Amino acid sequence: MLIAGIFALFYLLGVASAFHAVIYVRTSQGAIAWALSLLSFPFIAVPAYWVFGRRKFEGYVLARKRVLEDDDQVPANLENSIKPYLLPAEQRRSKVHAAELMAQVPLVIGNKCELLIDGNPTFDSIFAGIQDARHYVLVQFYVVRDDELGTQLQDILIDTARRGVKVFFLYDELGSVALSNAYVEQLRDAGVIVHPFNTRKGLHNWFQVNFRNHRKVVVVDGQTAWIGGHNVGDEYLGKDERFGHWRDTHVKISGPAALAAQVSFMEDFRWATDSFPDVSWEVKQRYDEEQPVLIVPTGPADDLDTALLMFTHIINSAENRIWISTPYFVPDATVILALQLARLRNVDIRIIIPQVPDSLLTYFAAYSFFEELASSGVQFYRYQSGFIHEKVLLVDDSLAAIGTANFDNRSFRLNFEITALIGGQDFADDVEAMFEQDFSHCTLMQGDEYESKSIWFKFAVNASRLMSPVL
Repeated sequence: MLIAGIFALFYLLGVASAFHAVIYVRTSQGAIAWALSLLSFPFIAVPAYWVFGRRKFEGYVLARKRVLEDDDQVPANLENSIKPYLLPAEQRRSKVHAAELMAQVPLVIGNKCELLIDGNPTFDSIFAGIQDARHYVLVQFYVVRDDELGTQLQDILIDTARRGVKVFFLYDELGSVALSNAYVEQLRDAGVIVHPFNTRKGLHNWFQVNFRNHRKVVVVDGQTAWIGGHNVGDEYLGKDERFGHWRDTHVKISGPAALAAQVSFMEDFRWATDSFPDVSWEVKQRYDEEQPVLIVPTGPADDLDTALLMFTHIINSAENRIWISTPYFVPDATVILALQLARLRNVDIRIIIPQVPDSLLTYFAAYSFFEELASSGVQFYRYQSGFIHEKVLLVDDSLAAIGTANFDNRSFRLNFEITALIGGQDFADDVEAMFEQDFSHCTLMQGDEYESKSIWFKFAVNASRLMSPVL
């Protein structure tokens, strides 16, 4: 009787979950696939659906609304601070306006941007900025390890807190699952306000283990922000023998755009702690570079698939060039069609992906997209000098994107990400020089490379592609 009852319960849950999938799954293909699986194999599909089938992060939307509506916190002070740095109306093109609507914070000028290539320059810059902080420091990483680099960060944050600077620290509890309790408690004992992002906060979010807060953001005194691909671990300094040289990129942004990165941290901190950090919304320095910057936080709490829209928008706006560097190239059909259409416009499209993978699923899945895009003239380069982890786009001669989002469905729909869109030819020239250096460490994939693989390799490629919605 007990076994029969369990069977009946799972089939009832399968029917109820299939009903939920038909109503709430966004694509018809996904709804059909989930409904058939839930009705046919409820023992496997029901738990899988409630862990992997959801696309929206419940509860965070309300936390975000409180941040943006609290008159004592963000809107009035932020609006007044950045007003002198807004582009004149006659210079604001419709393309920029669409991106601003996605970001919920406008593009601002008067910034200074510094490209940070690889781990040592990045963390030297971040640590120096933290040590120079006078009032507060906001720190957020996806992965924090209790190793040499992690200990160095810990020591700097402890010293900073002890000299009277407020330190607020967020980490993703799944990305940092190996982080020891002792590491966190030592920070708290020194006065650092440290919390996990708390993905499973609240009863409605208990099964939301498929979502990640993948952002890496540091803000000092509201004046300077660091955004990019580095996490906190020795491998990001090239000290992991499995990967050797770890190729990654960050950007240091000084000026009013740092306040937009601060808004993103505020939203996450409010979700994690039900409280606000005490921060400033004053811009204290305008830079001669007049660098235009738009900070775009994206994630599963957005009404739209903002990251997917942003990257599709960027690709569709390209006239001459799209160069992409990403460790995981597992996009959806929308991005594939946009890239193919760009090639029909004779846009030069080059994509750098790793030769040495850290995930076999994404490694195999990328091959299926290579076969699909190579026939259109898209060029794929495999990085040979270690592992490439940067998330960088260069579009034409005046736009670069540097952030945390990979070119995959997880970043497009499931992860909380943040991207800095940086305009201006001088910065684009720096990014172009970086790409040219990376190309020199790559081999160009040949059009017949996939066809020459074994039948078992092709099976692994196509089986991995079936998993692409959650990779």
